[in-house]
Amino acid sequence: MENKSKELQVAIKAALEAGKILEGYFETEIMKSVKEDKSLVTLADKESEEIIKKIIFEAFPDHSILGEETGMNGNKGEYVWHVDPVDGTRNFANGIPIFAVSIALVYRDEVIVGVVYNPATKSLFYAEKNKGAFLNDKKISVSKDDKDHAIFTVSPSKGDSDRKLKRELLHYFPKNVVQSVRDLGCTALELSYVARGGLEVNAQLGLNTYDFAAGTLLVQEAGGVITNLDGSPWAFPNNQLIASNGVFHDLLVAEVKRQKEKLGIQ
Repeated sequence: MENKSKELQVAIKAALEAGKILEGYFETEIMKSVKEDKSLVTLADKESEEIIKKIIFEAFPDHSILGEETGMNGNKGEYVWHVDPVDGTRNFANGIPIFAVSIALVYRDEVIVGVVYNPATKSLFYAEKNKGAFLNDKKISVSKDDKDHAIFTVSPSKGDSDRKLKRELLHYFPKNVVQSVRDLGCTALELSYVARGGLEVNAQLGLNTYDFAAGTLLVQEAGGVITNLDGSPWAFPNNQLIASNGVFHDLLVAEVKRQKEKLGIQ
């Protein structure tokens, strides 16, 4: 992309610097612990978030940062950065190269910059509002594949109903709706893969904004479609959504609705 904004340049710099930290820890005997919500956190998560915050605050001292590890920092202004220093921590901590740094800038509840970086594969996804989506400086777009060739992934929260729906979708999503269903364990990359045409669909079930903010902008700027689970118009920060290439989106909405009704989930 030519003429990157200062905001995007800073987000890319922060993601790349955080990626260097993750590279240094990947496939080592990394120190890790379990948080109160039973999720995993490593020393790399903390160091990654600290370098991201440092770079952003140096460039934009009046902005706020919502980080997974340290919560809300800075001013309570209209510009808020949503930062996941290691999305896919469990993959990362176990030497599985499906993890990423995810950084998004939100202005008045609209995502205007998104960066997702996987240091294991040197894959740098980025997007700016109304400027397209890119992978390593090459413009990307969603796939044109229909349901007969589609891969569907699902990303749930730890809530009971979200977990139940995830299990239902993973095991009972019919073959006449998608070809295969998977859980890659890294929300940011799953949305990024939808944006570059590697996946056709990702369903988000109740995750935090820093998990999906950057990825949703990538999908939209790559020509994809995002709606709420019921098919109504989606807007950030709603965390129950379907992101797809748009080819058979209505069919997906109908099937998710059917599965929810079967489980008695509102």
